[in-house]
Amino acid sequence: MSSQNLLGVPETLLPAESEVLADLETLTLSEVAAAHPRSSLAWALLSDETEARGEHLEAYAYARVGYHRGLDALRGAGWRGQGPVPWSHEPNRGVLRSLFALRRGAAAIGETAEVERLDAFLRDADPSAVEAIESPR
Repeated sequence: MSSQNLLGVPETLLPAESEVLADLETLTLSEVAAAHPRSSLAWALLSDETEARGEHLEAYAYARVGYHRGLDALRGAGWRGQGPVPWSHEPNRGVLRSLFALRRGAAAIGETAEVERLDAFLRDADPSAVEAIESPR
């Protein structure tokens, strides 16, 4: 389900990252991020892995890289700072996961204003994204 688009702004749909997905099958997350530094998915997954080890500051830093790489990808796909970025389009999930990871990291280090900004960003991009990310696979 896509976000409600009241402004009539078209959805942003990122291209597939088939090489990243293939490398996720055989390489460590650090190796994938190094091989594909523009991939927000690689950075988001690396942030998740680091967070699971309790390394909050490092996880925040990886999420920050994924966030910036995601913004670059969105802008490259025509996004102009607003409009839907649907979770249902699988290639968008790296950006949305990076936003989620950055929000989680900001909360861990007490950066309240950043948490609120990222909540709004995620909600505006796709209100279903947070629930989808938090749901067990």
